[in-house]
Amino acid sequence: MKMTTQDEFAEHEIVATLGLVTGNTIRSRHIGKDILAGLRSIIGGEVIEYTKMLAEAREQSLDRMKAHAQKLKADGIVGIRFTTSPIMAGAAELLAYGTAVRLRSRGEPGNAPATEAVVKATKIPGDNFMLERG
Repeated sequence: MKMTTQDEFAEHEIVATLGLVTGNTIRSRHIGKDILAGLRSIIGGEVIEYTKMLAEAREQSLDRMKAHAQKLKADGIVGIRFTTSPIMAGAAELLAYGTAVRLRSRGEPGNAPATEAVVKATKIPGDNFMLERG
């Protein structure tokens, strides 16, 4: 399934909009991780325990949103966004949402051929957020 934060795909045309799809997870802090994070905050630097927890929550939310879109027989999701909400002290919800769509390749019969730009993705060390998944 194609997924993007953009409103469209360069190589595909949206032929049907199926509606809003969501995926969420609620995570709470762990006392052991809080102790390590507290020590790190004294020394300074990245709080790896929380970085890992948020990355896992983001992936789980994306997976749940993707499953929701698959139930609608979607080929892709556009306009993906994330939001968080506090639930209680030490716990928060991470919500991923977007629009499920059906796609058709711009090169399929019945479509005018489109000129596409080639985009080269460069991995930036420490950057773990993906804007487009395919």
